[in-house]
Amino acid sequence: MPATRPLPELVCPAGSLPALKAAVDNGADTVYLGLKNDTNARNFAGLNFDDRTAREGIHYAHQHGRKVLLAINTYAQGGDISRWHRAIDEGAALGVDAIILADIGLMKYARNRYPDLRLHMSVQSSATNYEAINLAQEMFDIRRAVLPRVLTLDQVKQVIDHTNVEIEVFGFGSLCVMVEGRCLLSSYATGESPNSHGVCSPAKFVRWEHGQQALGARLNGILIDEYQQGEPAGYPTLCKGRFEVEGDTYYALEEPTSLNVMSMLPQIIDIGVAAIKVEGRQRSPAYVAQVTRTLREALDAAGRESQRFAVKPAWTQALSKLAEGQQQTLGAYNRPWK
Repeated sequence: MPATRPLPELVCPAGSLPALKAAVDNGADTVYLGLKNDTNARNFAGLNFDDRTAREGIHYAHQHGRKVLLAINTYAQGGDISRWHRAIDEGAALGVDAIILADIGLMKYARNRYPDLRLHMSVQSSATNYEAINLAQEMFDIRRAVLPRVLTLDQVKQVIDHTNVEIEVFGFGSLCVMVEGRCLLSSYATGESPNSHGVCSPAKFVRWEHGQQALGARLNGILIDEYQQGEPAGYPTLCKGRFEVEGDTYYALEEPTSLNVMSMLPQIIDIGVAAIKVEGRQRSPAYVAQVTRTLREALDAAGRESQRFAVKPAWTQALSKLAEGQQQTLGAYNRPWK
């Protein structure tokens, strides 16, 4: 590894002011958050930031030398896009360090109106190649792009090798292999788009059925999964259900498991990734604190030890408790079948 290669920023989620402070206090370099409206792809009821809490959170982060990113990562709806423009105006007025955008119309608005405001390209833009990212840089001066969780590590390196735009990758949390933030499966099952309603598998459509032999999970009436007694039951998202296909019942689309890149941190640093993102703005402050603290320790150790780096059992144990289905994976970064 080149001696001068900087450590990637550790970018952590905040769905509330206590979660933001937990991220800062436990070693996040940067925190990302969203507003309490449909400009935010994680528009969960009871979470996110209004003007007062955003100001307090940004002040707290800046006091500690950390950065705050504002996610305005939904696609503006055709009838009235003024809410998205107001959100960008609010972000600029709040003094966020960057705004994360997916919609190219909003990128144009932000670039024209606030030429000094740093813009990041959201994972919801689904840019998987350097030509798309370089075009966004050329047109809107995009400074960072968040890659979807569908690329191998070699493919991530190829993107980095062909762009001056900083590249951010996901490091821990739930996997999404669909068109991120715009899942058609969830829209089909519930009638509510994750883009405009803030979440896939909205909680109001989830129903649990306690049977004599199994616990059933339904989404708007559709049976997603059945769990035997003592079996861990995950939140019922359609892509991670078990379905009968040609006589076999299994995870036909995606297993309920969390991405965890700890074991490949030296390689991630070596190829020049600028930032590692933790998923989970719907998670509790305790979750944010534990994940941030563990990844901070691991990332610092990987920077010091380079190829001698080894994952400590305590780190694995700490994150296993928080992983979806208590299972962890390297996801698309390591495709053994390629």
